[in-house]
Amino acid sequence: VIRLVNYRCDPSETRALNTYVKLMRAAESITSRVHKHLSSVGLTVSQFGVLEAIYHLGPLTQRDLGQKILRSSGNITMVIDNLEKRRLVRRERGASDRRIFMVHLTSEGQKIIRKIFPSHAALITNELSVLNATDQIALGKLCKRLGMGVNTPN
Repeated sequence: VIRLVNYRCDPSETRALNTYVKLMRAAESITSRVHKHLSSVGLTVSQFGVLEAIYHLGPLTQRDLGQKILRSSGNITMVIDNLEKRRLVRRERGASDRRIFMVHLTSEGQKIIRKIFPSHAALITNELSVLNATDQIALGKLCKRLGMGVNTPN
């Protein structure tokens, strides 16, 4: 529970602020533990996100990749540049629109993501095992609602 010394708020604000702090601490804590293994293969969280997205969804545009992993257009360009330097992805101009670049996994990129994704999935499964299946489903629904910003009555 946070105690606000220099700000007066009503009980609904205090509850919201406390909930927010707990949510952010939990997310940061889990994220830190789950992503620790990425450094062993020299990947950043963003680079892993790009590889994972293409692995599961197939080739995507840079714009779509940025939206999928919540990165700005400038940042996603740099992430893809670095993956391309390591020969983990390749860009191809779109056939119908030459302004668009599709990003594909290379065989080396496929090899790395196939190697590390199973352990990544296992780490996430382990982290969330502190919640039973019903709680995981409920948390998923709550997070989706929060992420969409939809205010629905209880």
